[in-house]
Amino acid sequence: MKTSQELRSALLAIDHRGYPAYKDLKGDYTFPGYLFAIDHVQGDPFASPSRVSIHVPLRQAGFPDTCWATPERETAFLDHLLRLFEKAVDRYSFQAKGSGKSGAIFTSRPGQEILRRTACVRTDKELIMRFEVGFPANGRTINARELEKILFDYLPPCASSSLYYKNIKAQPLLDVLALSDEQAAIRAYLKANGYAAFVADGAILPRATGISNAPMKNGVPFSSPENLRVTIPLPGGKTISGMGIPQGITLITGGGYHGKSTLLKALEAGVYNHIPGDGREYVITDSTALKLRAEDHRSIKNVDISGFIDRLPGGRDTTAFTTEDASGSTSQAAGVIEGLETGSTLFLMDEDTCATNFMVRDELMQRVIHPDKEPITPFINRIRDLWETRKVSTILVSGSSGSYFHVADLILQADHYQIRDITETARQAAKSYPFEIPEIPSLTYREGRRKLAAAPAAKSGSSYGRFDRGRSHGDHDDRPAKIKVQGRDQLFYGKELIDLRYVEQLVDTEQTKALGYFLAWLLQNADGRSLPEQIRRVYSRVEKEGFACICPGNCPPFVALPRIQEVFACCNRCRSLKL
Repeated sequence: MKTSQELRSALLAIDHRGYPAYKDLKGDYTFPGYLFAIDHVQGDPFASPSRVSIHVPLRQAGFPDTCWATPERETAFLDHLLRLFEKAVDRYSFQAKGSGKSGAIFTSRPGQEILRRTACVRTDKELIMRFEVGFPANGRTINARELEKILFDYLPPCASSSLYYKNIKAQPLLDVLALSDEQAAIRAYLKANGYAAFVADGAILPRATGISNAPMKNGVPFSSPENLRVTIPLPGGKTISGMGIPQGITLITGGGYHGKSTLLKALEAGVYNHIPGDGREYVITDSTALKLRAEDHRSIKNVDISGFIDRLPGGRDTTAFTTEDASGSTSQAAGVIEGLETGSTLFLMDEDTCATNFMVRDELMQRVIHPDKEPITPFINRIRDLWETRKVSTILVSGSSGSYFHVADLILQADHYQIRDITETARQAAKSYPFEIPEIPSLTYREGRRKLAAAPAAKSGSSYGRFDRGRSHGDHDDRPAKIKVQGRDQLFYGKELIDLRYVEQLVDTEQTKALGYFLAWLLQNADGRSLPEQIRRVYSRVEKEGFACICPGNCPPFVALPRIQEVFACCNRCRSLKL
């Protein structure tokens, strides 16, 4: 291991040389209070910036062990440090001059959600902050003096102000840790007391704009209906009150633009913890909750949708249904079964994005088109069975069809952004409009049939990501497949685009990037067991060991852990996956 002075000398030695000479700097260097590592050097000043990291021994960082006393606390603690570091480096990014990305200092830019990220991690011995730096050049000639500024003038104060307990403001950190404790307490209370979700009084649910996840200024604070208000004990003797949505079937109805979908969107996001001041930090939803919707044209592979779609013309089998171009109803039927595979115990649905023929068939249509001529068993016929047999709850937004009044346990009305419980009123009204739901056998589907074929032996030197690049005769290219993201909803794996537009609970591009690494690992390490079993195996490993266990070479700096539901969703939409 070299010293910082040796790094300074090495910089002076390569000044004005060709850009590839920067690669000689790769390695670890001791600075006062931390170790600085140059993990990967970019090929030229116009390429992606160089990957670097700062390593601070825990003893010198000085943070109390209580910061990572629970997994929730540790995630919130590291998220807080990352936000401090990101704010610090922003002041210096591009202050050093040069061509291309010279002088850039990039790190993760966390949003409203608190996610586990590779940019800031803790080991048993140290804190690690990973980020990128554009090594300066004039044209393609090294400008070592500008890099010297970054490494010796800019980065030390950034590290000092964010990675040492003595130098940060203690109260904001304590507030973050206290909030994580409270969020964990609410989640535990919901699970122990039969609730699917909780929305605190005073929460601000609307967002600033369609492209901003910040809270709306002057948004109407949420107020719980009195009969649904629960008071939850929090650590430190505090309590919090708000609307508890019980497990079972909940219908959210009301006029257009009165806040139905706004409430559902908040519940979708409630699977994640949020930062102080978000407005939804006390909107907590069952962490397995899954948003379901129609998704025309998606691929479906070997999914047993016979409980919803059967008796197709021509006798086509739906117990192992496969298509490259699904309709709205078949995609939604597959989504339900895939959701059950993930272990989700709460489905979230909005009629605006659902296939009408999958959701309901009114009485007149049933009279005109005999059930024997209709292959679709609508969701309304299955919704109570899902709850009573499988304990899978549903929260559904519906503003145009009253049919679900007949099956709902709780009916909420959104009225000028306030929520009212109209269960009894709606049930009385429904008696005047009888709706017959036929008795049908309980939903069954064949589990364990979808197996990810075992990976062929990799050639010597291959690292990960077996991918068929279109070679003839079934040959595979064993080079690592490139993983690239475009926004939050497009993942390129090799040459394939995996469309994630309708995986609506992805909240960060770094989660999308992570899905590429999960997919690569599964393709390289598949052993013939069922897809759910293999996904759970690798996901559990990443939760315990971090992303370094599945990423080749150095751990990537900008990756965030998605939920296991999104890993399933990515695999289910990968057309090249052989199931």
